[in-house]
Amino acid sequence: MEKKIKVLFLCTANSARSQMAEAFLRAYGGDRFEVHSAGLEPKEVNPYTFKVMNEIGYDLAGHYSKGIEEYLQKKHFNYVITVCDSADRNCPTVWPGIIHRLHWSFEDPAAEEEDGSKKLEKFRLVRDQIGSKVKEWVTTVEEL
Repeated sequence: MEKKIKVLFLCTANSARSQMAEAFLRAYGGDRFEVHSAGLEPKEVNPYTFKVMNEIGYDLAGHYSKGIEEYLQKKHFNYVITVCDSADRNCPTVWPGIIHRLHWSFEDPAAEEEDGSKKLEKFRLVRDQIGSKVKEWVTTVEEL
């Protein structure tokens, strides 16, 4: 029986990028991965996150924002992947059990000040970048 590769996607708010990455890895990685996401300063999942993921067939119903405390010193991960620069700078440097720490820098789509079509386009752009990165990464990860 294979062990699952445990992955935590970490962002500042756990409201967009890390949620998207979690959903994509669940889809692309199948049963090979146990996937979680969290934020250093969790906020409610952004409504645009639900919208843009739903547009491409991902239902995030049941997804909610979680703080890093939910996992820190309670769960061991093979990979912790920060998906924003702030989380990369502020992520605890000592985390027992981490084998690999990666950083994927994605722009914050929520930083787009104008609501409406411009913000929606920014969310779509970041969603597509994250989806491509996760899909590519899955093909390079070796079994445990």
